[in-house]
Amino acid sequence: MAYHVSYILLGSNQGQRKQYLKKATKAIQLRCGSPVKASSSVYETAAWGNTKQASFLNQVIVIHTQLSPDELMQELLNIELELGRIRTEKYGPRTIDLDILFYDNLVYHSPKVTLPHPAIQDRRFVLIPLAELGERKLHPVYRKTIGTLLKECADLLPVKKLN
Repeated sequence: MAYHVSYILLGSNQGQRKQYLKKATKAIQLRCGSPVKASSSVYETAAWGNTKQASFLNQVIVIHTQLSPDELMQELLNIELELGRIRTEKYGPRTIDLDILFYDNLVYHSPKVTLPHPAIQDRRFVLIPLAELGERKLHPVYRKTIGTLLKECADLLPVKKLN
């Protein structure tokens, strides 16, 4: 069975934010297929969309998985639930948020997941950690590198690397 390369965005803005990122990473490794192959630095970013809430910690990890895109998304949703994620409002505060950014170079849409993630190009808190892992990675829809998308991104929210 073949392994697929998946880039996953982790975010948290409630409680022990760093601990939630660590717990989610551990759960992803155990349940989605492999040790983490690469991980970006952790970044602190102002909340996007609904700005009247605590800032987020964000990180991008790369895993190899044998799960299909829908199975992977379902597993990520299960992990969110187990880590206390409660969905009450769009862009609301959350203990953990897990999004598949890329799955190989697949362009895919189902009721469960759209790939690549449709908002990558709009958000610096996604593009900056992605660029750290590979600014020459090509976006399969826009046919532009992550570095180029970052330069063209209109989002002005501050994204600060943590030590």
